[in-house]
Amino acid sequence: MSSEEGTVFVGRKPAINYVMAVTLQINRGVKKVVLKARGRAISRAVDVAEIARLKYFPGKIKVSDIRTGTEEIISPDGTRRDISVIEIELSQE
Repeated sequence: MSSEEGTVFVGRKPAINYVMAVTLQINRGVKKVVLKARGRAISRAVDVAEIARLKYFPGKIKVSDIRTGTEEIISPDGTRRDISVIEIELSQE
């Protein structure tokens, strides 16, 4: 059973954990995997994309799209903050 798109939310865990999540989805037949991250996890998401692309699937997947933006976060004390977000789309070649 293959689906068109999978999503991996990148957070505070080591990058290899998210690389394994990408690998699992690719091996299940997913055509596109979207890495989503906010704030300080953005650099980890870039690391995950590059490790997956260069080490685990060389020549098999590519970065097909990168989307960036800003989300407004309301903290428990009611203050509002803007936080950067990124979505990196990996697709099979």
